[in-house]
Amino acid sequence: MQMELDFSDRTVIVIGGTSGINRGIAETFAAEGARVAVASRSRDKVDDTVAALGQAGASRALGAAFDVRDAGAVQAGLAGFHAELGDFDVLVSGAAGNFPALAAEMSVNAFRTVIEIDLMGTVHVMKAAYPFLARPGASVVNISAPQAFQPAEGQAHVCAAKAGIDQITRTLALEWGPEGIRVNSVVPGFIAGTEGAKRLAPTERAERDFSRSIPLGHFGQTRDIGHACLFLSSPLGSYVTGNVLMVDGGLCQRGSGQLGLMLGEMLRGAARATG
Repeated sequence: MQMELDFSDRTVIVIGGTSGINRGIAETFAAEGARVAVASRSRDKVDDTVAALGQAGASRALGAAFDVRDAGAVQAGLAGFHAELGDFDVLVSGAAGNFPALAAEMSVNAFRTVIEIDLMGTVHVMKAAYPFLARPGASVVNISAPQAFQPAEGQAHVCAAKAGIDQITRTLALEWGPEGIRVNSVVPGFIAGTEGAKRLAPTERAERDFSRSIPLGHFGQTRDIGHACLFLSSPLGSYVTGNVLMVDGGLCQRGSGQLGLMLGEMLRGAARATG
């Protein structure tokens, strides 16, 4: 049986969709002919992405600039998308912040910043989008991270935030399932060209070394995450909800291992140097 993934009559909203993995997701849906709206804090990035989505094949593309930490701004932004595009068939929530820091060295405000962007930002997006989700049939995808279930030195703030996101995913799958709304999380691995990959592997040699830790032997591409979101939001994924899907080339099977140890040693060395 052959099945085409046709999103030409679908409305797709990607929060955080103007850079990195999330922009790749937006462009993947655009290539399938969807109506795509993106949002981030930067007006310039929004405008650039909207132009790119049109070139990629979106039947319609628009964007808004707002900060997910501001519940009122999120509500206004999503209401604006709904007024222009109608009910949301697909919602991808991916706004995130991260920086490496040992817990003992991190300020409370620094910890709170990641919680407010990642965790509370997800809460704001879920609550604001809920009235606008297509019933039945809407697909919600939260972009998570391995830190949700895999502790890593220098990532206490991210571990806490992402674990919360995955539990929100599971809980909303229960609460919204009777309305025909599916909610899942996607966990990207090392994705080439993203800021995270550049920090961890700034040179070709470093990328080769890191690739050895990935069972499939190479970094992923943003389209790999986009394809996972397509699957979850298509008829092929119509009976999938409450899942946390790893799209990482098998990396999580190794645990944080040597990579986590390297990050911890790097941070402790920096702390000794400045102490």
